Amino acid sequence: MSFDPKLQPRYSGIPTFMRTPYTTELSEIDIALIGVPFDGGVTNRTGTRHGPREVRNQSSLMRTVNQSTGVAPFELCRVGDIGDAVPDSPFELTGAHDSIQAFYEPVKAAGLLPISAGGDHSITLPILRAMAKDGPVALVHFDAHCDTGDNYLGSRFHHGSPFKIAVEEGLIDPKRTIQIGIRGGLTDPNQWKFSYDSGMRVILIDEFYQMGVDAVIEEIHRVVGDARTYVTFDVDGLDPVYAPGTGTPEVGGFTTFEAQKMIRSLADLDIIGADVVEVAPPFDPSGVTALVGATMMWELLCVSAVALQRRRG
Repeated sequence: MSFDPKLQPRYSGIPTFMRTPYTTELSEIDIALIGVPFDGGVTNRTGTRHGPREVRNQSSLMRTVNQSTGVAPFELCRVGDIGDAVPDSPFELTGAHDSIQAFYEPVKAAGLLPISAGGDHSITLPILRAMAKDGPVALVHFDAHCDTGDNYLGSRFHHGSPFKIAVEEGLIDPKRTIQIGIRGGLTDPNQWKFSYDSGMRVILIDEFYQMGVDAVIEEIHRVVGDARTYVTFDVDGLDPVYAPGTGTPEVGGFTTFEAQKMIRSLADLDIIGADVVEVAPPFDPSGVTALVGATMMWELLCVSAVALQRRRG
């Protein structure tokens, strides 16, 4: 009988995402689990560079079958942890983004579906530069912030601006983009003007609760349709009672169960990649935020496995 680390005691072994095998041979897997330990795009509270390591630790609590949906992702696809996209120049933002993009380019070339743990939200831009280089994709974006800002303290590149730049570079289709859970105070009433002007569907948290989760799920599918889709989940979209360990917490967010329900509804989308970002362990000694991040990553793995199996027939 072959050794299966997923069946060993959770406190044993070398931590990998969900106790999957570590590999650098991309031909051996279909879905690549990747850490991006970078927070050089943070505008205030740093710490998300420590996210991937702690998410790996907490992901040992994930099992092999999703009890709610019946999906067993490890039976549908070959899944492996291929390590971290560590920037060569972590103190220089654009160079760091170039390094992250370079890590994902062979992932794209091999036809793999990456699911990543950040890191701050600026990492999604270089991931999209690699994964969407053959044309704009739809975006399902869970967050408290639209992240379509512009220049901040002399830089266009930070964790509050990746999706404006992604539209400008032709990586995402704004009319196939939906942003869910947006809330909190603003320093400028026009801070997220680009989202509205470009045609993104923005669901403020007030509208989220007026609509209800089921209607929000219908809206996701209406906006995205059958387009190739990237899913990005910022843990600050959740209320901070569920994810206190994050750089920019905003009170009044959706719950972990509402998040799980929304992610589980995405299994029929044409998912090409996903990420969970902004887990900052230094702000949460309990580890619950990293556990939440690992759980959302698990849910994304389940729907991605279904999407990939369907795409490959």
